[in-house]
Amino acid sequence: MSSRRINLWVNIDWSIIGLYLALVFLGWVNIYSVEYNEETSGVFDLSHRYGKQLIWIILALVLAFIFIIIDSNFFVYFAYPLYLFIMVLLIAVLFLGKEIHGAKSWFAIGGFQFQPSEFAKLITGLALARFLSSTSINLKNFRHIFKSFSILILPAILISLQPDTGSSLVYASLVIVLFREGLPGIYVIIGLSMAVLFILTLIFNKLYIVIGLISLAFLFYFLLQARKKTVFIGLAIFVVSGVVFKIFNELFSLDLSNSLIILITLLVTGIAYSILSYVHKLKYVLAIYLFVAGAITFTYSVDYVFHNILEEHQQKRINVVLGVESDPLGSGYNVNQSKIAIGSGGFWGKGFLRGTQTKFNFVPEQSTDFIFCTVGEEWGFVGGVVLISLFMLLLFRILYIAERQRTKFNRIYGYSVFSILFFHFVINIGMTIGLVPVIGIPLPFISYGGSSLWAFTILIFIFLKMDASRTESL
Repeated sequence: MSSRRINLWVNIDWSIIGLYLALVFLGWVNIYSVEYNEETSGVFDLSHRYGKQLIWIILALVLAFIFIIIDSNFFVYFAYPLYLFIMVLLIAVLFLGKEIHGAKSWFAIGGFQFQPSEFAKLITGLALARFLSSTSINLKNFRHIFKSFSILILPAILISLQPDTGSSLVYASLVIVLFREGLPGIYVIIGLSMAVLFILTLIFNKLYIVIGLISLAFLFYFLLQARKKTVFIGLAIFVVSGVVFKIFNELFSLDLSNSLIILITLLVTGIAYSILSYVHKLKYVLAIYLFVAGAITFTYSVDYVFHNILEEHQQKRINVVLGVESDPLGSGYNVNQSKIAIGSGGFWGKGFLRGTQTKFNFVPEQSTDFIFCTVGEEWGFVGGVVLISLFMLLLFRILYIAERQRTKFNRIYGYSVFSILFFHFVINIGMTIGLVPVIGIPLPFISYGGSSLWAFTILIFIFLKMDASRTESL
């Protein structure tokens, strides 16, 4: 064996491999528990999911070995071709794919099913790393920001057309990578503000949201503007204009809604105040006005997106989580049963193979999206803490390793690995305990599924290969 091969196995991070194997083992044990019955013939029984999962695990270990011995330069040179190839597959699956649970996400070849969206995440991470590691890229340049987001948005759009909303939302987590590489914080603030505004719009009347946004804008302007008198002039223009339009609406029976009157008032105030700001050279006026106008436009678009783009079951799940409606026997059934199962486990759990919620199939998708409820029921609070701790150790170790990389490409890909795993981990467990809407994404290494296990395995072992080879020059 060559010295280079010996160095590879010496330099590889065995702590991550240990955590990976522990999580995969725990995943299989819980899948076995979900599927187990007294007539079970053996762990390789392919008529049960635990038998199939064991085959997927063995093949995943083979894939792990293959990707460990591949030259690191391969991932750099072929990042763009692989990205193009996976985009073609995402388009093809829309026409040739097999529909399962209302989504055309799988290619079916004989008895084998392949889900390209699972592999699109890691390949997108490679493509993003290739783009951002170019010497000329600066994420303070809007053109470069646009190209970076385009790399993320294209697969997200194609996956949402399947439709698979959960998998498409994973790409939002890669903003963490962009932020680490220099994306101005204002973009992150805008993104978080949009998320908060989306939630508030679903809970409260849009008129109250609009009034709140305008009030907030005047408050910010008052704090920033040195000439306080101009703020009161703007407020006076807004109030007077609003009163005039309201009277005008009543006199001529135009039947304009209060929201529309406020929007017209805001437009008139904006024009008048823009002229005033130009004459007196006032600062911040245009920026704050554009922010308010954009926020209000977004507020009114939420209603369209929510009712025309999201599926009805997705709307109900979001409303149940937000407390807008209660549907314990419908959209809220899975989450309610999951919380019952987790709560019934108590501190130590009911014990292996003794989960009553599991055995009587009260929780749908127990071996996939809701696998964590099996952990909570059979292993209790302690088991849940152990599983979460293993994930946290894995995520922190990935961050540590990402920061010690000697090439920008490796570091960026490492952060992509962290972002994808972190999103899946937080959202999946959040779904099972009712903190986030059910969007149908697996818990890495734990949930049943060959495509997801293989994709997460390749995702990690590509990074391990990069880290083991970090002393070599590209």
